[in-house]
Amino acid sequence: MLTPNLNYSNLKNSYLFYNISQKIAKYMSEHPGARLYRMGIGDVSLPLCKTVIEALNQGVSDQAQKESFHGYMPECGADFLREAVRDHYEKRGVLLQTDEVFVSSGASDELGDILDLFDKKNNALVIEPAYPAYVDANVIAGREIIHLPSGIENGFLPHPPKDTVADIIYICSPNNPTGAVYTKEALSEWVEYADKNGSVILFDAAYEAFIEDENIPHSIFEIEGSRSCAIEICSLSKTAGFTGTRLGYTVIPKTLERCGLNLNSMWVRNRTTKTNGVSYIIQRGGAAIFTPKGQQEIKENINIYKNNARILMEALDEVGIWYCGGKNAPYIWMKCPCNMSGWEFFDYLMEEIQVIGTPGEGFGASGEGFFRFSTFGSEEDTKEAARRLIKLLKNK
Repeated sequence: MLTPNLNYSNLKNSYLFYNISQKIAKYMSEHPGARLYRMGIGDVSLPLCKTVIEALNQGVSDQAQKESFHGYMPECGADFLREAVRDHYEKRGVLLQTDEVFVSSGASDELGDILDLFDKKNNALVIEPAYPAYVDANVIAGREIIHLPSGIENGFLPHPPKDTVADIIYICSPNNPTGAVYTKEALSEWVEYADKNGSVILFDAAYEAFIEDENIPHSIFEIEGSRSCAIEICSLSKTAGFTGTRLGYTVIPKTLERCGLNLNSMWVRNRTTKTNGVSYIIQRGGAAIFTPKGQQEIKENINIYKNNARILMEALDEVGIWYCGGKNAPYIWMKCPCNMSGWEFFDYLMEEIQVIGTPGEGFGASGEGFFRFSTFGSEEDTKEAARRLIKLLKNK
């Protein structure tokens, strides 16, 4: 008799977004016609920029002509997109070879797939609060997980553990959900730790385009020594609104080796075995992002989200509530007032001022008593939500 992957039975039921949707549905049934201000959404609200749309349309037109038609694409990505990513990194002083860049269908997919490179006996360190998929993907693989807690005392940016050796290390900076960002000095500590212990860092750079501070690294490969211990996974979802279009890229240096095996070569074999590449049309749209005009247009959209962050931060400053994130990230992570839990605060905001956020408990034990706001909504909704927050929490 076939035996399924029994590790699935070890997954904890994730009720976060299910509970949120159920609570919203119940509220709307009791308050028909009510207007909710959704500041918890992790999806973007602005459309793809003009340059990307033009490139996507050209890609479709190419597929209509025999001379320009494309069937299967290279499994690791089209050269025109890999070269565009390589050149983008070079502008920041990070020198990559084209075949160190792998085109993917998005960071979420890649974060799970990349675990194929590691033996199940390797443990995985997850800094919490964390994107839930980090934990779940490793539970499915049957891997031991080290939960490294963080909190206000370290700005949700913990240092490497002194008495524990981690094999796989997840670092997300700017972070989801906390919005906290590691400095170059702090990331250097993690690189030194990984090099010393033979660990591999999985660096989730999905939100790097929101970094404003010149002293904050956009890439782990800005850190000396990282090419021997890190893999970088990037997304165009929040950078350029590709949440529904699905495109990202992963960087694996050729110098990254373990036990005599080259992880770059291993990933080439993995992709050529398990994928048929990303659509030509989508890759054409992705390449347009890295043109001067594309960069200008996506920055205009990002600036709208950044302005939303400023609006919410000013509101929290006015009512005197602790928070982090916002400046270099599209998320704001706040301490719930009056010792409320995240779920209690969720209910309070929805019932009193019709504002929706995300309870911190959904991101691990370290999120208890905290709350996440997203800045991906419209400017009008953000302003109204901020006004209501100030009125509600002014004297709490």
